[in-house]
Amino acid sequence: MTEVQQAPAPVLVPSVGEVAPDFELLNQYGEPVRLSDFRGRNVVVVFYPFAFSGICTGELCEIRDNIGAFEDSNATVLAISVDSKFALRAYAEQEQYEFDLLADFWPHGAVAQAYGVFDTQSGMALRGTFIIDAEGLIRYVVVNPRGQARDLAGYRQALSELRVQQG
Repeated sequence: MTEVQQAPAPVLVPSVGEVAPDFELLNQYGEPVRLSDFRGRNVVVVFYPFAFSGICTGELCEIRDNIGAFEDSNATVLAISVDSKFALRAYAEQEQYEFDLLADFWPHGAVAQAYGVFDTQSGMALRGTFIIDAEGLIRYVVVNPRGQARDLAGYRQALSELRVQQG
């Protein structure tokens, strides 16, 4: 009798109301950043495919240019890609990002996998955003297909609603 090999079941995207999977990754300076260290603050976790790519740069520049909206909501932005910390440092310097860019480099895409947004065919993260409240619960989720930028208005609305709930 031969044993049938089955692919592992895909990890589902965590839902609103669930506890956000904790992680620790290195930022663009090689410093460890752990999600659970942000308890007491809201966190916007932004997965993006690759540094220096067109749509990703547009999305992150829009966050950079509107960082006050995040700060007003007591929110920290953590942007995650499968790039190395070295590539992320060059990217952050070029685009003048002041928020953390986190390297989900090795094990390759492990955090993106935990959030259900890793594309195994291409080896990159999908465009997934998770807004996590001060207690560590997911309050907003959006995952866009390849080639489709996320709408900053969605972030603003979710953060506004969160501010009202916490107010």
